[in-house]
Amino acid sequence: MRRIAKFHKVSPEQFMGAMREDFPQYTERDIQDMYESLMLPKRATKGSAGYDFFAPFSFSLPPGTTIKIPTGIRAEMEEDWVLKLYPRSGLGFKFRLQLNNTVGVIDSDYFYSDNEGHIFVKLTNDSNEGKTVDVTEGTGIVQGIFLEYGITVDDDAEGIRNGGFGSTTK
Repeated sequence: MRRIAKFHKVSPEQFMGAMREDFPQYTERDIQDMYESLMLPKRATKGSAGYDFFAPFSFSLPPGTTIKIPTGIRAEMEEDWVLKLYPRSGLGFKFRLQLNNTVGVIDSDYFYSDNEGHIFVKLTNDSNEGKTVDVTEGTGIVQGIFLEYGITVDDDAEGIRNGGFGSTTK
């Protein structure tokens, strides 16, 4: 196995700003406590391909609703690699919990963005069985898999990233 990446927490200021934007119900102290409790993604077994990303807070997601979660995590990886995010299979199978963009693609240069490469996860409970998803803080919500990729022989990309969510096509 090649070791090509390392997970880090974003700065406390980056996490605070992201949490305040979408979750005004949490106090500064609540957010500081969440930050201190953040767990870096990890594999559950030596045969696991995916690194589990953990919920920084508890939440309930009724059918048809969406939540954008600041994970507090960033991924530093070698240049020719990408981190792909998928729902954890148990949550997807039991609740039809889905990522809004189907598969999250975290490019290697995202680590150096203005937002520190902060990885966000936007989940929708697409249950057609009326099931509410209840997630406790510290529960694995998505899994990330590192994959090597290639480029075309005539590729001439020279752009430099400075953001996320569609920033490279602006």
